[in-house]
Amino acid sequence: MPQYMLLLYDDPSSWGTVSPEQMQKAIEKYGAWTRKPFTVDSKRLAGDPGRVIRSQGGQPRATDGPYSETKEVLGGYYTIEAASYEEAVARCMDHPHLQYGGTIELRQVYAE
Repeated sequence: MPQYMLLLYDDPSSWGTVSPEQMQKAIEKYGAWTRKPFTVDSKRLAGDPGRVIRSQGGQPRATDGPYSETKEVLGGYYTIEAASYEEAVARCMDHPHLQYGGTIELRQVYAE
């Protein structure tokens, strides 16, 4: 069955206004979604900005980053199985990330 990655983006500063009780409820909702039968894998990324490695003048160069004009950052991912993009989209519609104002980028994983 085809696999799809859900790339979860949000503005991390928006979580600063969430109470501990609200945060616990959010964690429970994300955990419940992770246990759905079509979920293959999921990981939350660490809070640091990471590194970006690019070729400059033919030489690889690592910089702090990523930097962009938007405040949204990639915060984690899920890998799910679905028969088609339409099914994958339908499965994403109840993801709690959307309830908390996040954005989900959905991409099919290349099958060899």
